[in-house]
Amino acid sequence: MEEHRKLLKVIENIEEVMIGKREVAELSVVALLAGGHVLLEDVPGVGKTMMVRALARSVGADFKRIQFTPDLLPSDVIGVSIYHPKEMEFQFRPGPIMGNIVLADEINRTSPKTQSALLEGMEEASVTVDGRTLALPDPFFVMATQNPIEHEGTYPLPEAQLDRFLLKVKMGYPGREDEVEVLRRAENQPPIDRIEPVITLDELRDIRIRAAEVSVGDTVKGYIVDLAESTRKSPDIRLGVSPRGSIALMRAARALAFLKGRDYVLPDDVQHLAPYVFSHRMILQPEVRYEGIDAEELVDRIVTRTKVPVRRAGTR
Repeated sequence: MEEHRKLLKVIENIEEVMIGKREVAELSVVALLAGGHVLLEDVPGVGKTMMVRALARSVGADFKRIQFTPDLLPSDVIGVSIYHPKEMEFQFRPGPIMGNIVLADEINRTSPKTQSALLEGMEEASVTVDGRTLALPDPFFVMATQNPIEHEGTYPLPEAQLDRFLLKVKMGYPGREDEVEVLRRAENQPPIDRIEPVITLDELRDIRIRAAEVSVGDTVKGYIVDLAESTRKSPDIRLGVSPRGSIALMRAARALAFLKGRDYVLPDDVQHLAPYVFSHRMILQPEVRYEGIDAEELVDRIVTRTKVPVRRAGTR
């Protein structure tokens, strides 16, 4: 399948600049296919920004970067109307949100008011300026980064903002051999400069439509609901995953199945994606956080304990 080959090439392009992180590259493409957004959480210097730039170049997308700071205003994100005396009218000057792939760098360094400037765009693919609703480019894809170890001068993302992200991904440091390879490549031309588009935006739009048509059987849908209900009933979780989280998991599973070359979703797809889709949609009990148990670990436990549906012969 030609579309499948091109998507794999996109992943390979990302691996050129982010060595040893194929799973992160795949998850990013999954979110792009599913029409969702990604929150990248990790320490500085592991290649988050380069990964987003590589993805944008691979699909020939208009790339915009927003550096979030404490003094950033919503108008710095969305844009502002400026009065031109010669024309005697206001003209809208678009902000950096008006791009296909937007990097929201260090999103937790700005105020909640400015963070919320992304909300409408991420959910509705449009922004409202001076009472007018303006459509964002299609596709519109946000990858936000945040540093989990620095707390001074940061503003935790509210639940409403977190819920807009389809996936939350942690990259981690590269292995020893991978880091040695990073040093080798750093001696020559930067890998990002060698990346060429392998797919057009029109092709990407068509692929997203096809990915949304991947079949999800009733047994798999029931499995997704069982996982979500388990988060709501767990004594370790104060607030479990909402139905919106179940829908997000189904969307992501469809995209992953399409990326794997299938036209139907397997329970394996759901199991693989559940920690990335569910972890940032839960609020843990204080004593659980005190014990050092994170949300991803709890989701893994739930996946392990939840009965997996068995596919009958001749069904999908």
